Amino acid sequence: MDTVTVKTKSLLYEVTKNRKEHRANFLKAQEGYRKQVIEELDRMLDDARTGKPIRRAIELPEPEDHTKDYDRVIAMLEMSVDTEVILGSMEFDNYVLDNWSWKAFTAHVNAMYTK
Repeated sequence: MDTVTVKTKSLLYEVTKNRKEHRANFLKAQEGYRKQVIEELDRMLDDARTGKPIRRAIELPEPEDHTKDYDRVIAMLEMSVDTEVILGSMEFDNYVLDNWSWKAFTAHVNAMYTK
């Protein structure tokens, strides 16, 4: 099956639900990321104050916020005059199953900060 016709309202519900979950996960990861950055900066300051070699880079991957990806789809669906929409398999994978090209990396990075 290459395409599927879905109710616009049902699709809007799914994308909105996925957006809410993504945003909550991002904010939680962002909080953990900020905490780890502060801890790392404190260690760097301590090293500088005690005469140890000074590191000037923090190598922590930053959580990615893809809320705008969801917002674009939501806006399109809200403005659509159609009661049904045809989705290709990739669009269905993204919008309904919440499997985006960036999803695996984002989940991995978020897990680093939400343990």
